[in-house]
Amino acid sequence: MASPTVRLIVRLIARVRRLAARAGAPPPGAVDAVIAAVCGAYVTVHAAVDGRLAWWVALLATAASVPLLWRRRRPSLVACAVGAGTVAMHLSDVLTDLPAAQLVATYTFAALCPPVRRLVLGAVTAVVLAAAVLLGSAQTLGPGGTGAKLLVAAAPFVVAYAMGTSARARRDRIAMLEERARRLAEEQDAAAARERERIAREMHDILAHSMSMVAVQAEAGPVAVRSDPARAEEMFDAISDTAREALAQLRRTLGVLRADEPSRRPQPGLEALPALIAGVRRAGLDVSLEEDGTARRVPADLSVTAYRVVQESLTNTVKHAGARSARVRLRWGGGALRLEVRDDGRGPNGAAGPRGEDAAGTGGHGLIGMRERVAAVGGELSYGPGPDGRGFRVAAVLPLE
Repeated sequence: MASPTVRLIVRLIARVRRLAARAGAPPPGAVDAVIAAVCGAYVTVHAAVDGRLAWWVALLATAASVPLLWRRRRPSLVACAVGAGTVAMHLSDVLTDLPAAQLVATYTFAALCPPVRRLVLGAVTAVVLAAAVLLGSAQTLGPGGTGAKLLVAAAPFVVAYAMGTSARARRDRIAMLEERARRLAEEQDAAAARERERIAREMHDILAHSMSMVAVQAEAGPVAVRSDPARAEEMFDAISDTAREALAQLRRTLGVLRADEPSRRPQPGLEALPALIAGVRRAGLDVSLEEDGTARRVPADLSVTAYRVVQESLTNTVKHAGARSARVRLRWGGGALRLEVRDDGRGPNGAAGPRGEDAAGTGGHGLIGMRERVAAVGGELSYGPGPDGRGFRVAAVLPLE
């Protein structure tokens, strides 16, 4: 059968929960003040019922209960202070079981203290309280009754300690789940940001290249109509082909935004370089493609990166360089693929427009986007004037292993 102390604590907890459900979560300080008042009143009423009420009993009950006001901030010190009051009450025969204040203090240090301190404080408190109960009951109970009394007094202490430990484990579990959810949300946000950047780079590369080719051919078309109608017809056909290819690539790129999108064609890679160069030639730029070494099968992301580097370099040449010719060179060997795109234009300081870092355009694309692409596959990108100070050169080293 549960002791009066345990029944009182259970009723107190149920009452506090009902009040909290109605009024919302009260301030922690107010809750601690109510608990301290109830615990002090319990000792006083218990002594009055037994006919042992005196001024020093009320003072002792107050001294053992008031420290509960600081139980959340200093659980270890509060447990020691309340334990001292409990020992004093047992030795003075004010109580014959554990007071409510001791159970609250035990629950608190079990719930808030670190594991080692919790174990040490629990063991010391149990030994001291057991000694106090035995000394306080030795004169009124026989040898057989002392063991039973110790067991009855220990049961509420063990229950309070176990409840505190369980609350600590539950709180740690919740904190761990919240931290895991926070990290997962951060990883999802970072993945979404990376995907947005990837799509932005793809769209920039597709549109910048295609629109540059269309603009160059559209400007030359009217002139060719008068001087070379057959050549003009080829230009207009090239504009149509470039636009259709750009739309197809945009559909494949934007398809990743649709959850129900079926399997889509891969983005163009190294195998599409001849078609890319043929399109640039139709725009009027003489482009040559050279390849040294033995070609190897490369991962899809590296192949796409190589294609986009060549595409962006040739687009910048058409837009800014005023060049007549360009050379694309692929070199296989040494565990890497080395790309080089050179033109014979005006170079980074030419009058046609910027060719250095500012040529990246708005939004961080262009050359900056190329550098990010190459870095994403573990490679390196460099650019600047050609070795002889003329034209512009873009070089990338893409590791194959």
